Amino acid sequence: MPGKPSRRGGRPMSNRRMFLTMLVGATLRRRSRALAALLSSAVGAATLFCLAAVCLAVPAQMTAQMRQFGANLIVVPVSAEATTPRITEQSARAAVRAAASTTGTETDRIRQADYRYETVRINRSPYLLAGIDVDDVRRLNGHWSLEGSWPSGGQVLVGKDVAEAASLKVGSTVTAEYLSSDNLSLDNSHQSSAPGAATDAASGSTGHSGHGGHSGHGGHGGHSGSSDGGAAGEPAVTESAQGTAQWQVAGIVDTGGQEDDIVYATSADVDRLTGTSSAGYDVVEMSVDTSSTTMDDVVAAVESAGGGRLQAQPVSKITSGDTRIITMLNTLFWVVSAVVLGLTLVGVSTTMTVIVSERRNEIGLRKALGASGRSIATEFYSEVAVLGAIGGILGTAVGYGLAVAVCRSVFETTLVFNWPLAIVSVVLTSAVAVTASYSPVRRASRIDPALVLREE
Repeated sequence: MPGKPSRRGGRPMSNRRMFLTMLVGATLRRRSRALAALLSSAVGAATLFCLAAVCLAVPAQMTAQMRQFGANLIVVPVSAEATTPRITEQSARAAVRAAASTTGTETDRIRQADYRYETVRINRSPYLLAGIDVDDVRRLNGHWSLEGSWPSGGQVLVGKDVAEAASLKVGSTVTAEYLSSDNLSLDNSHQSSAPGAATDAASGSTGHSGHGGHSGHGGHGGHSGSSDGGAAGEPAVTESAQGTAQWQVAGIVDTGGQEDDIVYATSADVDRLTGTSSAGYDVVEMSVDTSSTTMDDVVAAVESAGGGRLQAQPVSKITSGDTRIITMLNTLFWVVSAVVLGLTLVGVSTTMTVIVSERRNEIGLRKALGASGRSIATEFYSEVAVLGAIGGILGTAVGYGLAVAVCRSVFETTLVFNWPLAIVSVVLTSAVAVTASYSPVRRASRIDPALVLREE
């Protein structure tokens, strides 16, 4: 209506609205400079968020990957009064519960395998026989290289060294004679062909040192003949005499370690061979997640649960390797983070120096009209803080995508978005941008309007 001012035109502009208008206008007039500052902040935020997200996920993922290479904790019985006891079923379960409680995981998520060692004679030479739960050992030792398959009832898994010494292959029939402690002390007929074999085998049947107790196993000298029967069809245990059984070789294991010197059979088959059951275990192997605790705490908890009857031994090769890799990655994160922050500071500072130089006349005019240095500094700081926040948001999104790609390609797992880390990333990026602009803004707030106007 003529003569009537519009509602918008008639409303006086508030200080806040004036400030926002000036802020947006200054940014839009120098879009290229603002984009440079924004990109500097975005690159810094993307790098920092990606590295931080990966480093936070690495301990758990690395521990899970290292656990694929077998046990990192070995539990053996404590000898008392020159006797060599075995771990009872209750003690073994108590040790697993203690490890689960200390690491904050469920009991069924602790990978563990129990081993009962006996001595058998194959082709007149003694060997170490391990009674196992096949499913537990298979789940724990995913790194084992097998030719053939894992054994079931009436079958055995033999180590590569045993197979070569006894001329065994997958499908062969092997006759095993159980050697009790009495037989080992009285029967010395085979020692001439394998010096020290029986003695070593006897100590191996109750040996608890080394990884998984796989040490002290019998010698393999003097192996003659072959037990390769080439049996076909369904395997079955046949007992020709007390303590004697025929098994079929289901597979040959090759680890390059002490496992290659051992014969593995199901616990039920070992019970039938020895004529005893529930004899306990010589070794309990466990793979525990130590990302939220230390191995020393787990060892103390397990030994405490055993009431002085158990000794827990960390596998140093796995635990120390896990720790070294995580420490190296964390160190790399801090080094790269420091470099990225430094580059972000330089990029934003350079951009703000150029912006202040281009707006020097505008700043001088505003100060001549009564604007204070504080208000000018507030405008610049607000502008760079907004640019830093926008760059932080964009960079965080890009960094999350990179972190997901890294986790999928390296660990074959997904990465959950970490909101607290994202907020810290955005706030830190904005703070870095404001810090970087301190020197240019300080010079802008001290511009002498008389000198600027005289130049004009």
